[in-house]
Amino acid sequence: MRYILLALFLFSISASLYAQQQDSTKNGSLKEKMQVADSIAAAQDTVKKEETRKERKERERAEKERDKYYYKGIKKDSARLEIEHVSRVAWKRSLILPGWGQYTNGGLWWVKVPIIYGGLVTGYLVFDYWQWYYKKFLDELAYRVETNGQGDAGDPDLQFYETQGLVTQKDYGRRNRDLTILITVGFWGLNAIEAYVDSMLKNRWNIGPNTTMKIGPTLMPTYGIAGGRALGGYGFTPGIKLTMNMN
Repeated sequence: MRYILLALFLFSISASLYAQQQDSTKNGSLKEKMQVADSIAAAQDTVKKEETRKERKERERAEKERDKYYYKGIKKDSARLEIEHVSRVAWKRSLILPGWGQYTNGGLWWVKVPIIYGGLVTGYLVFDYWQWYYKKFLDELAYRVETNGQGDAGDPDLQFYETQGLVTQKDYGRRNRDLTILITVGFWGLNAIEAYVDSMLKNRWNIGPNTTMKIGPTLMPTYGIAGGRALGGYGFTPGIKLTMNMN
């Protein structure tokens, strides 16, 4: 019996030693893997840090240049590249010189170009008027400040204006002048947008004779409503009707 107990005791000791050895082996392999992962991450960080700003810009420029010739990893053919080039040319030319993009697109350019320049000339004339209006009241204000309000008005047209009225009209002229500038700049940008859209429709989409669009005047019925109830009788109001046919 004594020998059996001794054998069991020795067996339990050996089993515990074996388990400790296995745990130490696993912990050692896990530590080695973590060390390898840390070294790889450190190496990657070193590579990223070594990339200078100039190198990064060159890499991004090269990637951007590559995107011009590839679409989702597929290389574009010469026809596709030419179509994209033509569709980009029109709006850039219209930004440089209004109407140039419309002339490049062809079609009804001889109608669009006079409209564009008519709008720009109108914008300039309106700007010139409000600039004159603004200066007229500004000069009168400056004259009254110099003379301290003594004597006759500098401008006979403004002799009945009080000082506050001159300030109000001056601000009114300046506001309208600045608004005219913004509208004219927007009209210039609209000219480039029109050239871009027209170029895209002609070069990238097929608008054939089977697709037509017609815009014309129309009359829309209007019903009188009061208190949530429709009144007897109705009238008409003018409107615009857009009709599209796709065969």
